[in-house]
Amino acid sequence: MAVVAHLLGIILMFIGPLIIWLIKKDSSPYAADQSREALNFQITVTIIYVAMGALSPILFFVTCFLFPALWIAVIVLAIMAAMASSRGEKYRYPFAIRLVN
Repeated sequence: MAVVAHLLGIILMFIGPLIIWLIKKDSSPYAADQSREALNFQITVTIIYVAMGALSPILFFVTCFLFPALWIAVIVLAIMAAMASSRGEKYRYPFAIRLVN
């Protein structure tokens, strides 16, 4: 389930990891930890997307390059996290605000 939590973040943003975390938080410590990590990362990315959307009228050319760059970074980091989780390793995203503990 930890792998699924990381991969669902690519498609469903924070909704997928949130569902996995709510289901597994009491039954599987490893899946709960990894889904919480994916949830924190996806919430951080959502905050960044909203901030970039708010700034896009002012900094249009900058955000034109940042949106695809962030999208690619999310895909790459989520795949790296899923691969680490499939090996049983605890993965920590390089930039994530730890909102859910």
